[in-house]
Amino acid sequence: MRISIIQPDLKWEDRYYNLQHLSEMMHPLSGETDLVILPEMFTTGFTMNRSISEEPEGKTFIWMQETSQKAKFALCGSYPVTENGRYYNRFVFIIPEGKSWYYDKRHLFSYGKENNYYEKGQSRVTFTYNDFRIIPFICYDLRFPVWSRNIDDYDLAIYVSSWPQSRISVWNTLLAARAIENQCFVAGSNRIGTDGNNIIHNGMSMIINPKGEIITSASDKETVISANLSLEELREFRRKFNVLRDRDDFSIIP
Repeated sequence: MRISIIQPDLKWEDRYYNLQHLSEMMHPLSGETDLVILPEMFTTGFTMNRSISEEPEGKTFIWMQETSQKAKFALCGSYPVTENGRYYNRFVFIIPEGKSWYYDKRHLFSYGKENNYYEKGQSRVTFTYNDFRIIPFICYDLRFPVWSRNIDDYDLAIYVSSWPQSRISVWNTLLAARAIENQCFVAGSNRIGTDGNNIIHNGMSMIINPKGEIITSASDKETVISANLSLEELREFRRKFNVLRDRDDFSIIP
């Protein structure tokens, strides 16, 4: 499966501009990749402004559906959603045939007071696309290995993020750690640019193999990166060196 990460410079709380710009960045990928990954809150930047949240199948959802169908690749990323009077930082994954899955961010970034504005997700989500079992996470989730633990139910972990430049060394280390400990491919998407709180983002999106080796990575510029992932190579690696077999059993208390 070929996957691609879009690393954009987002314009603060300007959905119209960001969707237009992302469409332009994705255009060369039409028919050339299987999956396109956008960053966290790709319509707005990492905002606590709930007034710009959308209904679950609002304008951004429709844009994702239409883009996926036309370009013939799956598309995913997170954006603010309101549902039944509650607000979520929601990851949405849509395939060309129209089917979709979603995941609400579990670990809200309390340092930035995200937990004061959005509801905590309760469900761990996995699904299958192109034979790959996929699990989605959002930004701060990366710091919590128990929530990310592979119980032999996924092959690719996707982390969509708005990770700041000031802590980028942590980003680099933890993405590799999650790949190694879970014997999986990891795709980490990030953005560049400055948000409304003058926080600087410097990208460094990357795709990592199950050994923790970087397959491809971005710099601190606006760009697109792509890589081919082999499910057979992953299965062979697990057969030869089955770390997951010796994992500890655990349960997560809500």
